[in-house]
Amino acid sequence: MTIDPRSHTPVYVQLADLLRHQIESGQLPTGSILSSEARLTQEHGIGRDAVRMAIGILRSEGLVSTSRRGTRVRETPRREPVELAPGATVVARMPTGEERRSMQLDEGVPVLEVRHPEGTTEVLAGDQVELTRPTA
Repeated sequence: MTIDPRSHTPVYVQLADLLRHQIESGQLPTGSILSSEARLTQEHGIGRDAVRMAIGILRSEGLVSTSRRGTRVRETPRREPVELAPGATVVARMPTGEERRSMQLDEGVPVLEVRHPEGTTEVLAGDQVELTRPTA
């Protein structure tokens, strides 16, 4: 898979697709560091802004996280089962800035707002829970 500058698909989307494929196929395993922006720019013959935009897409999808040490393929968090009480409702939404900081959520990870029948609300990290219904 190569970047086609003449394609109708923007080059940054093509790069995001290429890197996503490498992550999903295991070519870039969990914890591995992606090539630097400069190297990706050189390897694919595209501008640095396009590389940054591609990484931004992958970050928003929760596939990678970026720190001073570089961009790493995110580990899939272990999901804890949470049983919903009868009558509970769930709303998926993006976290506020404060929620993202306090829950240490990567960019692009939603929260699940569980509204319990007695009127309380619980906010859970969307990538760390598996919601289940009570068995009959």
